[in-house]
Amino acid sequence: MPKHIGIIMDGNGRWAKKRMLPRTAGHVAGSENFKTIARYCNRIGVKYLTVYAFSTENWKRPKEEVDAIMDLLRKYLKDSTNFKEENIKLRFIGKLSELPEDIRELMAKAEEDSKEATGLTVNMAVNYGGREEILHAVKSIGEDIKNGKLNPDELTEDDISERIYTALQDEPDFIIRPSGEYRLSNFLVWQSAYAEFWFSDVLWPDFSTKDLDRAIDAFNKRDRRFGGIKVEKI
Repeated sequence: MPKHIGIIMDGNGRWAKKRMLPRTAGHVAGSENFKTIARYCNRIGVKYLTVYAFSTENWKRPKEEVDAIMDLLRKYLKDSTNFKEENIKLRFIGKLSELPEDIRELMAKAEEDSKEATGLTVNMAVNYGGREEILHAVKSIGEDIKNGKLNPDELTEDDISERIYTALQDEPDFIIRPSGEYRLSNFLVWQSAYAEFWFSDVLWPDFSTKDLDRAIDAFNKRDRRFGGIKVEKI
């Protein structure tokens, strides 16, 4: 079982268009499917699930669509006590300071209410960008160097890893992207250096637990060498 799965929840708009529905209907369907997949990951023993909910670039979308996504987020956060009862811990990662104040307050409450959960940890990436995350870490390092807490000649990769949003968690070993796209789209840029990738033409609202099972089965058949070579036993 992968310890940490990252999912780029893509294809909501195209799902709605195929059904001659507004794009907002696709986001509603995608939001409901996220709950289904998260609960399933909890049941099968995944330790961490990071989902790409809203990127730093998504603000460029039409205001009506962005407002609808924010309202969906509000609704989800108000209902998040359901996850607490299922022993799921919620975390929110990204440039959260730019989100509406009421959403930030709901996020803080959801994190507080679920902090004692010992099952799946869900990282919801909101106003998130992988490069921005690295920049955030580098600025933190710069402050520590300026204050004499770090020697720049002794910096290591761990100094960045300890300052990214998913610090103290296992790095994602498996990244899934439905919808037929074959790119990372600025998601978990630092963390996914050695992750396995799996792509599917299924649009996110239609991505089922069976699709996830197929993806995990493919993951388990891969030979992960991390830069080394496979040594055949004699």
